[in-house]
Amino acid sequence: MRWLVLLAMAGCGLKQQEPSTLPKPPISRAAATASWVAAKQVFEDRCVVCHGCYDAPCQLKLDSYAGISRGATEQKVYEGTRLKEAPLTRLDIDAHDVAGWRQKRFHAVLPEGTHRDPQASVLLRMLALKGAHPLPAEPDLTKEFTFTLDRKQTCTDDKHFDSYAKEHPLWGMPYGLPPLSDGERHALESWIADGAPYSEPPALPSPSEDAIKTWEAFLNQPSLKSQLMSRYIYEHLFLASLYFKDLQDSKNAEETPAFFRLVRSRTAPGTAVDEIATRRPFDDPASEHLYYRLVRRTGPPLSKTQMVYALDRARLALYESLFLKPDYTVAALPAYDSKVGANPFRAFARIPARSRYLFMLTEAEFTLMGFIKGPVCRGQLAVNVIQDRFWVLFQDPDVAWMPDEAAFLASEQPDLDMPAEAGSSSLSVLWNGYGRAHDRYVKKRNAFLSGHAGALNVNAIWDGDGRNANAALTVFRHFDNATVVEGLVGPAPKTAWVIDYPLLERIHYLLVAGFDVFGNVGHQVSTRIYMDFLRLEGEANFLMLLPPERRKILVASWYRGTSGSGKERIETELVGFPGTPKITYRTRAPERELFEMLRTRVKGVLAHRYDLPSSEKSLTQLGAIHGLAASWLPETSFLTVRDGATTTQFTILRESAHENVAHLFHESAQRLKAEDALSVVPGFLGAYPNALFAVDRADLDGFVTAVAALDSAASYRSLRLRYGVLRNSARFWPHSDLIQRANHELGPIDGGLLDYNHLEAL
Repeated sequence: MRWLVLLAMAGCGLKQQEPSTLPKPPISRAAATASWVAAKQVFEDRCVVCHGCYDAPCQLKLDSYAGISRGATEQKVYEGTRLKEAPLTRLDIDAHDVAGWRQKRFHAVLPEGTHRDPQASVLLRMLALKGAHPLPAEPDLTKEFTFTLDRKQTCTDDKHFDSYAKEHPLWGMPYGLPPLSDGERHALESWIADGAPYSEPPALPSPSEDAIKTWEAFLNQPSLKSQLMSRYIYEHLFLASLYFKDLQDSKNAEETPAFFRLVRSRTAPGTAVDEIATRRPFDDPASEHLYYRLVRRTGPPLSKTQMVYALDRARLALYESLFLKPDYTVAALPAYDSKVGANPFRAFARIPARSRYLFMLTEAEFTLMGFIKGPVCRGQLAVNVIQDRFWVLFQDPDVAWMPDEAAFLASEQPDLDMPAEAGSSSLSVLWNGYGRAHDRYVKKRNAFLSGHAGALNVNAIWDGDGRNANAALTVFRHFDNATVVEGLVGPAPKTAWVIDYPLLERIHYLLVAGFDVFGNVGHQVSTRIYMDFLRLEGEANFLMLLPPERRKILVASWYRGTSGSGKERIETELVGFPGTPKITYRTRAPERELFEMLRTRVKGVLAHRYDLPSSEKSLTQLGAIHGLAASWLPETSFLTVRDGATTTQFTILRESAHENVAHLFHESAQRLKAEDALSVVPGFLGAYPNALFAVDRADLDGFVTAVAALDSAASYRSLRLRYGVLRNSARFWPHSDLIQRANHELGPIDGGLLDYNHLEAL
């Protein structure tokens, strides 16, 4: 193992084995670098598409050299029944060398030890197994493969590989996909034969180094006021992919910028970062010294986890105006105990509420993206709390009652506690206490807002100040994951949320800062149930803008099938506000009028990236399909339309209708397939395609007609066989290269590699 430990621990430059442990004489630095570059390209093109996020099989993350050398483990990140929190296994955070990962029960996929045969590595043996046993010609692979996300993992090591190969001869890598080409396999074989060398990314240019110094100096100012600001910023940006926008706007900007993480370090700027690894960003750092530092991200960005956030001169000025210029004092910094840290209304009470709100509101898409994207790579239990498509708008930060918001929130701190204060091994029964506290908060907030009913109109909705597209967002759910985008996409939805400051802050601290994917079942259930409360708040804020009598009708439609105390709580919250908005309605469907008023309110900043061009008449017809025919399509399909040498990309999204989204389990029992609908948008919307289609422009009408006629599993199979790019197709990898390249071109900064873990068997 010694050579791999040395590889991982080397400080900089080219890393390779000591000569005494190499299977052949050491190669030159230039040759070793070329060897790694060729192998890295294969990993990115063929491996990261399934081995990138936390749900990578066996936690084998192949998106960076650190992940490759770490190896694999049978330990599951996603385990819905565990009674205790799981050990943390965050790459680059919870261990920093091979020896550390071996102590955490990860086994090698590269050859380790002295005088080992490179061909004995698990990685190469997996590729050879696929080469010897290619995919069956039968399109439906379910007879030989299991593609469900909760399938049992088989994480073999080199000692048990022969048994694995004998029992599962078709399970070579890539699993359930075509083999690598001879050239790709040779690149990996040569790299491993060369000792699996690794070269650091090119050094950052001087402007980037200067930007790092500027931002680290800003975030580490000595005053208590500045330290409180930096803690607040860190707890909201710790998952961000930060980049320097000023440098990207320059003439010599790289196509893809360097991205950074914001971390807490024991060491000061100008020295090597010693990251403080805690389970949550608000946990006690237990360090005499604490500094906020920028650490360069390695590996290709993944669409599922790429949450970009720009740092530039304008951002610096904004932070100064929000946090440092307002007249308030900080006599002491808040404690890190869970009662304070998990409740931002306690921890950051000294910072004006308007400043905190504007910080999140300015990048509202990013703020919501934290719970939509992030490291939680699969979460059916988490996202079955939301509708399949809904619009999100925001309360204006300068509404009449905002000056009174701080005093109200200060009085409500005890009722705004959240499950994270109980840690990651909590009991699910604790949610009852949070439920009672939430009920008290809703009652008091209704009373607070009723005193300002005169200002309750469409002008209470933020218009983006005429320049910020974050004012209007659309959320799509894709069964166990979701996507948030700028713009009001599609026709008027079933529901909408209006988010105010206390709701936006709690969404972040419940589902981002406070949620632990390694937590036990109690923590996960409590978090899910609490999110029910927050969804209701968002819907209630929207319903406040409608006549009281119409609220009851809509709630009865949104929450069919509820009963008992659950129904009572829903009705109390959603129709409990006594006020009447100062809006004149003229029809019996005022919600339709309201949706149009809201669209008009944000018209000046409305993003149109996902508006289907009017010239796409066939795809407009496809988007109009609803009912049972729509229900046969999967949640997310990527459609490539070929027009000669030109291709255009689209996404087909199935909106799954439900009686309600108030039940924690048995979602299938709530489905209303006769009410399903489709949305068709240009480009790629979603990180996990379930199906890939490729259609000639001349045959597009035929594709739409075939979708409209879907009425059985057999008809959907025929559609896939005719138009689909199947798992075992010889054109799968060329098509993958096409759409991955197109995705990068459409979003060179905010895009990332698509993930194929959710692809259908057929």
